[in-house]
Amino acid sequence: MTFLHSFEPGGVERVALRLHEAWRAQGRDARLVMGRTAGAMKREWPDLNKGGLGYEILGSERIPSSGWETLWMIIHLPRAIRRIRPDVLFCAGNSYTIVAVMMRVLLGKACPPVVAKISNDLTRSDLPAPARPFYRLWLRIQGRMLDRLVGMAPPMRAEIGTLMGADNARIAVIDDPSLAEADIQRLAAARAEARAAPQAPGRRFIAIGRLAAQKNFGLLIDAFARMAGEHDRLAIIGEGAARRALEAQIERLGLADKVRLPGHVSPLDAELAAADALVLSSEYEGVPAVVAEALAAGLPVVATRCSVSMEDMLGGGRFGLLVPVGDAAALAGAMSDIAKLKFDETAARDQSRRFTVEIASHRYLALMEDLARA
Repeated sequence: MTFLHSFEPGGVERVALRLHEAWRAQGRDARLVMGRTAGAMKREWPDLNKGGLGYEILGSERIPSSGWETLWMIIHLPRAIRRIRPDVLFCAGNSYTIVAVMMRVLLGKACPPVVAKISNDLTRSDLPAPARPFYRLWLRIQGRMLDRLVGMAPPMRAEIGTLMGADNARIAVIDDPSLAEADIQRLAAARAEARAAPQAPGRRFIAIGRLAAQKNFGLLIDAFARMAGEHDRLAIIGEGAARRALEAQIERLGLADKVRLPGHVSPLDAELAAADALVLSSEYEGVPAVVAEALAAGLPVVATRCSVSMEDMLGGGRFGLLVPVGDAAALAGAMSDIAKLKFDETAARDQSRRFTVEIASHRYLALMEDLARA
């Protein structure tokens, strides 16, 4: 059983839906329970109940739950677990671990074993100093109460073991399935088509993610303002609560004709194909799906060192440039220099194949079957 709040766009949710869809296509009894049906990602799965995702809703949608969706799920999920009796619960990311831990508390021995994907950097250096001891304690609690912990790239194994106190036998590494092989082929074709068309002057940068503090798009806009030439352009694809602040910043810096915020866009093929580089300005990440998508599209990447896995994703510097978190000057410099990188588009696309659902869905199933037997 996989539990998700909604179809609101998010990397964790999109990957979970991909995995669920793959498990059902493989003939497995995979159940998906949702807190509510709202969200733009519904457009990506148009035939949700016609042999597709086959989901059900927790509680009644007549009661608005978006403002307290975690508590809503904690209240309603135990009843679904008792009724369906799944062999394993799949916790799709860090934002859902509080729900998984509460299922262990509320259901006790009746709670199925939990496989939890660790979807974000665990060091969280962005947290204020007074909050860090409590956060470290919370990680230890998760490490004790969740049965299997899955890192999304090899460097995460040591981080999980150290910060969550989990022994090596309970840690697995499965590369994050943010792509399908069909996506890679489609992105490559879109890139080839875009290159065959007449090219506008200037450089095109793209950033993708929720307009939220974690993504620090304000830093990106500041960096772009420092290095942008007359014809350079930046597109920040996504939606969220930070939109007004970002729009005000763009206006204040006189970038209204250079920076656009088109909102949630799906699919991203045309946007990625038209860009010269992806920029990731985040405070913290796990294994960002947008980086795998950029590599599949044949784009180099400029990123902050927002994750222990970032250097591994970028092939030790072969596919992009890394800068310190929160350093606008360094980010601007890397954006200026990215065109000088000796970038091998074919090798980058091969790197992206690590992150496919065709590989990960089978590895997750094997892990879950072993856990259910144990």
